[in-house]
Amino acid sequence: MSDKNATLYRMVLPEETCPFGLRAKQLLEDNGFVIDDRLLRTRDEVDAFEQEQGVETTPLIFIGDERIGGSDDLERYLSA
Repeated sequence: MSDKNATLYRMVLPEETCPFGLRAKQLLEDNGFVIDDRLLRTRDEVDAFEQEQGVETTPLIFIGDERIGGSDDLERYLSA
């Protein structure tokens, strides 16, 4: 795992911050990643992003050009 640049798409709405997005951010920080933290701030942004990416939930993490997945996928990736 040589690429230490990660892009994190996560939901941060006025009424709700996704706990899985926070967990993913913490895991990346703990593992020394430089994070491009892309916040989805409205329900419309979240819905459009999920449809565009073909996912049902956020967060979505990329390390370099590799799509890792959500926070559980990230945890498995980091422990491999």
